[in-house]
Amino acid sequence: MTKRSPSASPEFSVREFFQRFPDEQACLDHIMTVRFGGTMMDCPKCGAESQFHKLRERRVYACPHCLHQIAPTANTILHDTRTPLVSWFYAMYLFCTTRHGVSGKELQRQLGVTYKTAYRIGQQIRDLTSKAQGFDALLAGHVELDEAYVGGRRSGKRGRGAAGKTIVMGLAERDGRMKAVVIPDVKKDTLRNVVLDNVEPGSVVSTDELVSYGLLTDDGYTHGAVKHGKKEYAHYDYRSGETFHVNTVEGFWKLFKASVRSTHVQISSKHMQRYLDEFTFRATNRNRVNGMFDLLVGAL
Repeated sequence: MTKRSPSASPEFSVREFFQRFPDEQACLDHIMTVRFGGTMMDCPKCGAESQFHKLRERRVYACPHCLHQIAPTANTILHDTRTPLVSWFYAMYLFCTTRHGVSGKELQRQLGVTYKTAYRIGQQIRDLTSKAQGFDALLAGHVELDEAYVGGRRSGKRGRGAAGKTIVMGLAERDGRMKAVVIPDVKKDTLRNVVLDNVEPGSVVSTDELVSYGLLTDDGYTHGAVKHGKKEYAHYDYRSGETFHVNTVEGFWKLFKASVRSTHVQISSKHMQRYLDEFTFRATNRNRVNGMFDLLVGAL
């Protein structure tokens, strides 16, 4: 069995968290390390290499030579917050260690704040997950695509669409990164634009039999489709040497929908992208909880 390094370990217990961040000073020092490389640095004003020291009762570090000040929380969501930094860090820890998400009510109970404050903290952390994922990098290799309908109620037993549902599309690298976006419809142009914007040309692409995906071969992708209507869930293509299926994305949608029902009850279309970013962030970094936490701090 391969021994994992501490930084790559998915284990990050509550006890370990509070040993690492027991107070405000520890949180500030960590932000200084992530944003500026630590408290030992070349002063931006006088140029001297100095050990910056924290000023008493202020979230500010000062150069001992020229007294130039650096506020590690400046220009971040923590800049003017009255909520203790330990509470913010613990909220981020909960987002990294959960599987089904964290509701505003759960944050309210865990942090001992008002629901309004808890809800705001949750939404701002979801925004951090979006920043931390680096959406400019294209997916590559073998990428699975699948769309889903979230929320609302079906008017009948059959049919894909339903009034009140939000249409979403997931894209997942095999054993790699994942993205998910809200889309207005499942027309060819819509799906094609999502793929062109997010998947590197020349990649292998797996989809289901939805006809809107049929144009991908013309765009230079190696495209294979599984026919769910005929009870086919994977097939091997001898010409390309690839196994085509969308099991990774379908598993993601199964978890996401279950989480919406159990944890959040309902998500509006207005905020759906935030929750998608949260879940894809965890899916992409699921094997490195400590690293996931530091990514969130870095996204500040």
